[in-house]
Amino acid sequence: MEERRRKRSFFDIISEYFRELEDWAESLTESLMERPCWNERECIIEPLCNVFVGPTEVIVTADLPYAEANTIKVEPINEETLEITAKLRRTLRFDDFGITHRKGEFSAFKCQLRVPVPVDMENMEIRFKRGILEIHLPRKRGYRITVE
Repeated sequence: MEERRRKRSFFDIISEYFRELEDWAESLTESLMERPCWNERECIIEPLCNVFVGPTEVIVTADLPYAEANTIKVEPINEETLEITAKLRRTLRFDDFGITHRKGEFSAFKCQLRVPVPVDMENMEIRFKRGILEIHLPRKRGYRITVE
């Protein structure tokens, strides 16, 4: 006998699409929210950072309390990623943050940031004042966007 295949209804297709979208959003949230902002093995802590995209420049700020100003390094890893590192003036412990159920010390800051638009890494300006690092990156003009 010939088996008849049931056609999927429009509503089944939409329901499946929303289930997949919900699963994707949940996995993305878990990957962003569950990641700790420290690495006990390397004794580093990730600073709070912000990327502001303006019409002519991108401004990256990083909160680096207790950082030694002469040890701060801002290095472009590639055309769209920056790495910020700095040594601390004193080691920080989990106890300093009120966390008593965990042990560990941190002696440096380290983070990698992705810049969402094309920028000119060669002409970046860096300022450090009162524990706040500010990086100004001029946006590139006349770049081409490849369409696949």
